[in-house]
Amino acid sequence: MKSVNRTMTRALLVITATTVLASCSRDMGELEQYIAEVKARPAQPIPPIPPVKTYKPYAYEGTNGRDPFQSSTSQGRESAAASSGDADGPKPDFDRPKEYLERYELDTLTMVGTFSRDNAYWGLVRDPDGVVHRVTVNDYMGKNHGRIVQITEAAIDLSEFIPNGDSGWLVREASIALEGN
Repeated sequence: MKSVNRTMTRALLVITATTVLASCSRDMGELEQYIAEVKARPAQPIPPIPPVKTYKPYAYEGTNGRDPFQSSTSQGRESAAASSGDADGPKPDFDRPKEYLERYELDTLTMVGTFSRDNAYWGLVRDPDGVVHRVTVNDYMGKNHGRIVQITEAAIDLSEFIPNGDSGWLVREASIALEGN
C-alpha cells in the first residue's frame, strides 16, 4: 500500500508541475504590441539651447569706491587723511610693537560680549581659533592698524589706516557688531 501511495503522490506532483508549466507560456504578444505603440509615437521636440549671456565688463573707477581687493565686513566711512605724498598727514605708527589681534583680518574676529569692573570697560573678542580675548579702548586689532576708539554693549568701533595707493593713507571708521546682532 505504501508503494501505491508513493506512486499516486508522484503522479499527482507530475500533473501539478505540468499544469503550472503549461500556464506559463512564452506568448509575449502584448509586450511586443506595447513596444510597437511606444516606438510609433511622434518624438517630442528638444527644447532650444538657452542663449549665452554676454559678459559685461566692470570699469573700476579708481579711488571713488571701496577697494575691491580689501576685504571688510563693516560698512566703514572713508575720508582722505593725506594727499598724495604728504608726509605730515596721519599715518600708522610703525615703531610700536604689534598686538596679538593684529595678525587677523577684522572680518575674522567676532565680538562675543562686554564686561566692566572698577569703572573699566572691556570688550570680548573671539579669534578664528576660538580663543576669547579681552580688549579695551586704544588696543589694536585687525591687519589695517585698527585702533579701538569706543566699546559699547552692541559693537566695538575702530579707526583704521588704509593705504590710498599714492604714498598716503585713508582713515576708515569700522566696527565689529556683537555676535547675533
